[in-house]
Amino acid sequence: MTNTLHVNQTLPAFDSIQPEQVAATLSRLLDEQLDLLQSLLGQDVEHDWDSLFQPLEDQQDRLERVWSPLRHLHSVADNEALRQTYNDCLPRLIERATELGQNADLYRACKRVAESEQFAGLDTARKKVISNSLRDFRRSGVELASKDKDRYKALQQRLAQLQTRFEENLLDATDAWSREITDKSLLAGLPESALELAAETARQRGREGWLLTLEFPSYGPVMTYCDNRALRRELYLAYNTRASELSPHADKWDNGPLMPEILTIRQELAGLLGFSDYAAYMLETRMAGSTGEVMDFLNELAARSRSLAQQELAALRAFAAQDHGMHDLQAWDMAYYTEKLGKKRFDFSQEELRPWFPADQVVAGLFAVVNKLYGLRVTRRKGVAVWHPDVRFYDVKDAAGALRGSFYLDLYARPHKRGGAWMDECITRKRSNGDVQHPVAYLSCNFTPPVGDKPSLLTHDEVLTLFHEFGHGLHHILTLVDHTAVAGINGVPWDAVELPSQFLENWCWEREALALFARHYRTGEALPEAMFDKLRRVRTFHAGMSLARQLELALFDFRLHSEKRGRDVADIQALLNEVRRDVAVIDVPPENRFQHGFSHIFAGGYDAGYYSYKWAETLSADAFSRFEESGIFDAAAGADFLHCILEQGGSREPMDLFVEFRGRKPRLDALLRHSGITP
Repeated sequence: MTNTLHVNQTLPAFDSIQPEQVAATLSRLLDEQLDLLQSLLGQDVEHDWDSLFQPLEDQQDRLERVWSPLRHLHSVADNEALRQTYNDCLPRLIERATELGQNADLYRACKRVAESEQFAGLDTARKKVISNSLRDFRRSGVELASKDKDRYKALQQRLAQLQTRFEENLLDATDAWSREITDKSLLAGLPESALELAAETARQRGREGWLLTLEFPSYGPVMTYCDNRALRRELYLAYNTRASELSPHADKWDNGPLMPEILTIRQELAGLLGFSDYAAYMLETRMAGSTGEVMDFLNELAARSRSLAQQELAALRAFAAQDHGMHDLQAWDMAYYTEKLGKKRFDFSQEELRPWFPADQVVAGLFAVVNKLYGLRVTRRKGVAVWHPDVRFYDVKDAAGALRGSFYLDLYARPHKRGGAWMDECITRKRSNGDVQHPVAYLSCNFTPPVGDKPSLLTHDEVLTLFHEFGHGLHHILTLVDHTAVAGINGVPWDAVELPSQFLENWCWEREALALFARHYRTGEALPEAMFDKLRRVRTFHAGMSLARQLELALFDFRLHSEKRGRDVADIQALLNEVRRDVAVIDVPPENRFQHGFSHIFAGGYDAGYYSYKWAETLSADAFSRFEESGIFDAAAGADFLHCILEQGGSREPMDLFVEFRGRKPRLDALLRHSGITP
């Protein structure tokens, strides 16, 4: 059989990848990596960048080029064979990474390069790679005693297994639930787009009538528009008990036992390396300087927003009681009555905007926005192998016509694809022997797919999501850093990595930008001025409650990891209840098991880092305020953001880059103003 994963191939052959080939190729590359390491360390020479770091970087890149497609398929096209291969390969990769991180001979060789005379002559990126490497050696336990090194390895292996199992449990529990509806009257209030999707889902699965699922394009409209309160409650409880002991599939996919073990392992890892708690361990590589700084930031936002959130909830309760006779507002009622209050107050509904945002048109408009901002041209390339017929592939070229990178775009929800939206790396930029390897990204969303001959129509929230993920993609694609460890998003502190993504969202609220693509899919009519005015006014609608929810999640995560909490399931629930008492304004039923599906912190890399969303939003709002001052398509400001932020990757400290762009350190004012929170 021909191996479709040759590392010198330009792009992965997604139409012919076989799991067993992945395992065989990874095994070969891991052996080659070990041979290379032994060869390098066996040389009786004083190493420099070219003789030590460059060959190791090249070999690691070859390994990543094979692992990345499998990791991605595990997220977007999961099946039993692929999952088995993924779970077989992951421990080997974790073990090798730990072995390298604890290799004392390699550590000493890297230290000698850092202490050599040639170090001063290296460029900024290579110096950053070396300094980060020395830091990461220490964080991998290179200085631990032999017994503690073994313990560290075992903990890392177990942690990787648990985190993968958490994500798989959530995916399987989500896919397993559905609700068949044969009486259309039970779906009263649902917009036509949601009904069409439910009917199409039923048809595809051989069921009658309409089929509801827990994928968000199905779940979200039910919670927002369905008049049937009992059905809203049923879906709410199904969604918020996924992968818990209250799920109908608890015997198969209960994340309850996994969470305390994950937290215990993280705390032990931090302790082995000399940190007081896991949050302190994670903050060593982040922009925030200490746990106190993060808690002060979150508590200040909570203090500034709580009064507004309480006022908003009181107004919502009054509206539900006075206008609809609903005196017992529950969690499954919030989105429904929020939508109705917004409709009454602004004569506006997210659903009304869908006809002006057909997906293909929004994608083209997104490309037009970045063309005006940075002079980029994005063009589709056909004939590239993909994992699903809906996936498209694009090239990004700069104003001079030079290729900067490419990306896959996977917009629509479907079974066996994890929920949410994300960007991941397929290929990372690097330069070797004078040749540049251009970066390639995966951009994944979960929008409502086209139904019949009707195109996919997005809400404005989904437009924001698309711009957000493309912001991440640009950060990866536009880097001019030539070393993978600090190219694109690599090496960027986790609490700064959301800056480019949240930054690009701002253009979704601007008339001049929306004029490029917000046109009715049937008539071609531009978004009416009156509707745009409503959109702008609704931007801060319930912003206080939205901020309170984000702070609830951020504080739960950060306290969980900084206070050494979560030794058992009951303590995890107790802490979440404490945080909700302090900052949340919406009560949830005792059956709510949100934490069992909180994959961001238990499996998704945001552990002790969920605060990053608001931290980076502070940076992005302040960065955008420069465009508010000079014009949203100001060429000089766009060029500065491109050169100071997007092209720099992780080669420099984010605060230095921000100051270089903005001329000063970030301020909280713009975030509060955009959120409708005034002093």
